[in-house]
Amino acid sequence: MAAETNENDYFVREIEKNDGCTLKVKQCYLGDVGCVVWDAAIVLSKYLETKQFYEPSSGVNAWADRKVLELGAGTGVVGLMAATLGAQVTVTDLEDLQTLLRLNIQENWALVNSGSITAKVLKWGEDVSEFLPPPHYILMADCIYYEQSVVPLVESLKQLSGPETCIICCYEQRTEGVNPKVEKRFFESLQILRIQGDLADVESQTT
Repeated sequence: MAAETNENDYFVREIEKNDGCTLKVKQCYLGDVGCVVWDAAIVLSKYLETKQFYEPSSGVNAWADRKVLELGAGTGVVGLMAATLGAQVTVTDLEDLQTLLRLNIQENWALVNSGSITAKVLKWGEDVSEFLPPPHYILMADCIYYEQSVVPLVESLKQLSGPETCIICCYEQRTEGVNPKVEKRFFESLQILRIQGDLADVESQTT
């Protein structure tokens, strides 16, 4: 799991959990959009801790032993949060983000007790058989960004989802450039899949 890294390449974002523990997530000074913790990732991470999912005093834990897949994980903060809550998590992104993902898993491993987390490469639109059977949850934070990624992303969601899969998507609503068009196209494509019966449950959050 160890990765060769230079500490000067990174700066840390801390996300405090409801139990008082803190996730320490390394970000890159240089790199593409996946190298930093975006606001949508923090919002989604904290959403996983809300009472509808996780309320230890009442015995509520929707994440315990649930199979969770994060797409476009970037730094891995969302998947890490789910793993600390007891989920069996696979965080996925492109090959060039695997070092950062593994580094952040390594840095926060002590907080993962009953859950588990591993990082794997998943390129949207390509073979997903390695990730089947379908997970209970698919998590996405700020994945609706590039116009050219909409079709392969939707195709992967179709292939990865089963009748019991819940997709939770959090994104920053952007009003400039092509972003409104990209968002519209993405959600229209999901709606078509739901009508066709290829997707069960999709929940979206905006920041």
